[in-house]
Order: sequence, then structure tokens, then C-alpha cells
Amino acid sequence: MSGDLPSIEDLLKKSASQGGDGDAVAAPDEDIVVPVKKSHEDMTTEELLDEKMGKMDLKSKEQEALAMSATAGVPYVDLKGFAISADAISLIPQKRAEELKAVVFLHTGPELRLGAVDPANEEVKQVLHELTERYKTNGELYQISQESLDKAIKLYAALPQIRVIVKGVQIKKEELEAYQEKMNSFADIQAILDGASITDILSIVTAASLKLGSSDIHIEAEEKEIAVRLRVDGILQDVASIDKAQWKKIINRIKLIAGLKMNINDRPQDGRFTIFQKGKKIDVRTSTLPTAWGESVVMRILNPDSIKLKFEDLGFRPASLKRLLSEISKPHGMIVTTGPTGSGKTTTLYAILTKLNEPDVKIITLEDPIEYKLAGVNQSQINHSNDYTFAKGLRSILRQDPDIVLVGEIRDLETAETAIQAALTGHLLLSTIHTNDAAGAIPRFTSMGVKPFLLAPAINAIMGQRLARRLCQECKKPTEIEAELLVKVKELLDTIPESSGEQKVDTTKLQFFGPGGCDKCNDTGYKGRVGLYEILTKDAEIEKFILSGEISEYKVREVAAAQGMVFMAQDGLLKALEGQTSVAEIKRVTGM
Repeated sequence: MSGDLPSIEDLLKKSASQGGDGDAVAAPDEDIVVPVKKSHEDMTTEELLDEKMGKMDLKSKEQEALAMSATAGVPYVDLKGFAISADAISLIPQKRAEELKAVVFLHTGPELRLGAVDPANEEVKQVLHELTERYKTNGELYQISQESLDKAIKLYAALPQIRVIVKGVQIKKEELEAYQEKMNSFADIQAILDGASITDILSIVTAASLKLGSSDIHIEAEEKEIAVRLRVDGILQDVASIDKAQWKKIINRIKLIAGLKMNINDRPQDGRFTIFQKGKKIDVRTSTLPTAWGESVVMRILNPDSIKLKFEDLGFRPASLKRLLSEISKPHGMIVTTGPTGSGKTTTLYAILTKLNEPDVKIITLEDPIEYKLAGVNQSQINHSNDYTFAKGLRSILRQDPDIVLVGEIRDLETAETAIQAALTGHLLLSTIHTNDAAGAIPRFTSMGVKPFLLAPAINAIMGQRLARRLCQECKKPTEIEAELLVKVKELLDTIPESSGEQKVDTTKLQFFGPGGCDKCNDTGYKGRVGLYEILTKDAEIEKFILSGEISEYKVREVAAAQGMVFMAQDGLLKALEGQTSVAEIKRVTGM
């Protein structure tokens, strides 16, 4: 290296004089396997010339990097022979380092040095900012050549003990608990955020979300502030606001972690990151959308604990549960769930899979996307960009000889026909279809073009569902129902079929409960959710009705009622009579 380039020794001395610890830097060169080079005496004239030319080319590239550093206004360093410690290089995962073309080559505690091929890259600057805030250190950016980067990247292979977390956030248990202990109300969350650094904001909001059992985090740029909202028990609630001046740093932090492009803010992006906690990983699906005042960010919390529910915990009444268990025990046929987005269809289907998941049973799922990982289940994610659709994926799955197949959604005729063929050829097939209730599923299939003579023998059961908020058992209180609504409530309870398995309700003596408000439920009166279900099972009458071809939702409801089906609103009112939820909540989610 020429005399006008800064020496590594000088750089190390400078770092040591600023508080560095000599033990913090360990030369890894002894662990790297390199080919044995010939001595000059054993080399031919041609080999000597090639070596000389290589050195000149390398020196030329380093001189180019030096010139670029002057233009970028950052110092330059050549990492050849530089003793990079395991602690330093492991601060950025290898995959991320290759994407950024940047590595941490020195970390002594008080000082941190980041080398980048393109130090002007905004993502590189953001990473340096994140590292300096996280480790409370003095960070500095350096220009390096591509050759220096390549040498540093090779060190990852020599350091197998490094635990690499790609696109992940590790929130320490102690840190999470410390935040959560202070969060007894939304006002507490606001107070904690007011004094937080940009790096800590995501951890704080995540801690609040996990404590409150939130399914989604919404961070939205508005005209005068940044709104932070959490969806708790299906209802979106304002929890805090952040100074608008912090927006750029916050959105860059989120994009960096979720693997999104930081320089794109005029079109939607989708990403994902993982929260690593002791004993489990929580995936967070992230979506950004351009808005008038910046961007809207929604983070879906995919907590694996939410799918570990048993049927009894979901809210099935004994009679309905008995009917469902009978249908899923059959070796073939279709079980379809219906309902809008967020009605708990995935949770119900996963509960069925968990019930059926035995060592002698092969289960394959086709999902878009895979939200939760299930042990012992082969899960496949469709990919529209590669033309891997539900229909094509399902045809491939059937060649894998499964016993049980789950298809995330039936959206078109091709998928519907393939699913029906699977159900008719010895497979138990589970899926979802977007209709308002169970009665709407059969007309939906026929409107797609499915032939009734194929649908009738394939269907085992159709289940409609919603999620209603549970009353907080600490503060619920007796309540009166307005006269007009009470008439409708009595009508629904009186028309529950005797063949349903439910006891007859005395509608002259009705006692309902409503929400109160206490610290346990954050003054909302509700805590948790319970499922409302209706299960239409196939019998001779239903099959005959489908084959008739005269299909309408009204007719399906008529036949289902005669069969003994309890409708969702009726199921909800029975739960309201038991004090599980309120009549107002049943009206909100079912329309009654």
C-alpha cells in the first residue's frame, strides 16, 4: 500500500487511544483455510508476471476506493490483513452484509467502524444509526473496496459460532417484561413512547401489542402526528401518538427490519420479520401503503399461541361440537368454513388439523401465505409470480398421497373442481370460501360453475362463523334490552329447532349482561373473543336439495332449519344468556 494511504496500525492505535480494549480484536486468520502458495523460487516466469499484475490491479482498485472516499467525504480503509473480531462482524448477518455491501470491521465497545462499498447508500447509513443507538457506541462510516468486502465476507465461513438472525428483532425477555410491567393503560403506553428512542419505539409498541393480545399494529402518518393504533379483540383502538418529525426515522426503521426498500414510498410493499422470544418465534407480516401524509403501516402479529386452542376453547356448544367431530372423523369429503376476513376461519381449521394430526396420517396444506407453522404438517405456499396457484398446487399435492388436504381458499372454478375431485377420491379436504354464512356457500359453488351432481356427494359440512368479544368477567353487569330489539331476540330464541340438541329457552325470563369497565379490560368492558358458529351438515334432504338445481340462500336456510341447524345469531344469543357476551355484540357481528 502506498504511503499516502492510512495504515491499519495507525487506525488501531487511534481506536485504542479512544478507549479500545486490545482483547476485543482477535485475528481470525489462523482459522481460515487458504491454499498453500508457491515460493518465488518454484514459480515460472509467467506465474511471477501474473502475480505482479494481480498486485498492481489490486493496488489500482484500492486507489480507486481511496478517490471515492474523498468524493463521499468519509475516511478510507483497506481491510487486507485487518484483524476483524467475531463480535464485530457478527453485528450484521452475512446475508444482510452482502445485500448492503457493508461489514462492521471494528467494535471495541466505545467505538464502532462500518466499512461500505457505497457509503452514500441510505440503508447503510440507517444500519450505522441503528447499531450506534443499540450498542450506545460512537459509530463511524468508512469507504472500502469490493476486494476488501470480499475478504471480510469470507470470515463468516470461519466463524460458525455466530448466530445469524435474518430480518429479525430480538426483544430480551427482561426488556419485554420491564415495558409490560409499566403498561397498565393506554396512557402508560403514551408516556413510555414519549421518552423512547427511535430504536426502542418498535420494541415498545410490540410489547404493548403482545400484552394486550392485539392482532394488528397500525402506525399511520397523519397531517400533524403519527397515530399508533392496536386492533384488540377485533376493534381498532387509538393508543398513542408520536411527533410527526420522527416519521422518516420510524418508517425507515420498520422498512429496514421488514426487508422493504427504503427509497420506495409511492407504492405498496409487503415484508416480514420475526420477533425472537425465549421458547418461540412470533412472525410479523408487514404492509405499507402510500397515503396523503406519508405511508400507512400495518403489522399483523402471528402469535403461535393463538392457534393452540382446543375446540372447547373456541366456543363450540356441545351439540355443535358433536356434529363437527363426527364430520371430521370421516375419511373423505369436504369441510368448508365461511365468513369474512378476521372471523377466525384459519384458527378453526388449524384446530381441526391439530385434532387430526396423528403419526399415521399425512397432512398437506396449500396456503397464501403460510401464517403459522404446524409440526408434523407439510405446508406449501402458493406463488403467483411463478404460476403456482391453488389449482395447480392442489393437483401436485394429490400426487403426494395425502390423507388430509387443506386449501387456503377456493376462489375459482378450477380450484373448486379439483378440490371436489379430491374429496370424491378418498381425501378429507378442508378449505374456506368467502360468503356471509353457511347458507351462502352452496349457491356460491354453483355460481362458479360447479355441477350439482359433483357438489352433492362431495360436501360433508359447511360452517359459518364470526368472532364476538367476550364480556370482562370482572366488571360485567346486568343490562336491559330495548323493546324493539327484545322482540327480535325472543323470535330468534323461540325458533331454535328442537332437533338441534339445545334446551328450550323460556323467553319470558331472560337475563342478559352488558359491559362495565375496569383495569383488567382497559375500561372497554370486554376481554378476549368467542366464536359464533353455525354448522350445516349434509343429509339425504340436503343432497336431494342440491341435486334439484333450484338453489338459493333462502331455500338453503329453510332446509337447514328443518335439519336442526342453529344459526350464528341464535348461537350468539345462547352465549349471551350465559353471560359470555352481550346482545349488542351479537347484533354488531351478525346483524341479527
